[in-house]
Amino acid sequence: MGQIEQGLECALRTRPIPSSTEARLRFLLTTHQGSTRKVATVLGVSQRTVQRWVTKRAEARRPPGPMQVRAIEEAVLARWQPRVRARRRAQAEAEGFVFHTRARFGFAAPAGSSDDPRVRWITQDLPGEVARELFAVRDVGTGEQQQTVILARALGHAYFREWGPPGPWPARGFQRRRVRRLLDRLSLAHRARAAGCSAL
Repeated sequence: MGQIEQGLECALRTRPIPSSTEARLRFLLTTHQGSTRKVATVLGVSQRTVQRWVTKRAEARRPPGPMQVRAIEEAVLARWQPRVRARRRAQAEAEGFVFHTRARFGFAAPAGSSDDPRVRWITQDLPGEVARELFAVRDVGTGEQQQTVILARALGHAYFREWGPPGPWPARGFQRRRVRRLLDRLSLAHRARAAGCSAL
């Protein structure tokens, strides 16, 4: 899972998912009425494998491997707080969200000045249509590269063009504002907030 998707997931939850694999397996069993067969079907393993993971007999217990641990995490994420997630997603898509990231940008200015392109922290309100695009890309599994393009375009528009140039800039002789490599590295894992919800 990339940083953007992590940020989206955090913004949709009010409580973190269980931290240990054992707790995540217990959650999946509870979700599926205690059926190891149903959990096995969800995870793509045999029922016997799930039984070995959750047995109370220490000598018979076998921990899941790395790929299975990942599958367990994804299964829990897909089933965690479904109504809360749906409500928060709808709210973000309708009202927009607050996006916090590290980006490289600047203005046409003499080298070494405070306005020269460099990595800066940005906190910016983005409209609901951006949230809709991000979720749509995530739903079809297109990947983080497309989400990065969406956020770069949205930040460039909101941060540089939406409000027009501030008064002092023309007087200081700045040329037309432009974005240089707007997103150097998205850091949604640092903090992502949607609809007033802080993440991470």
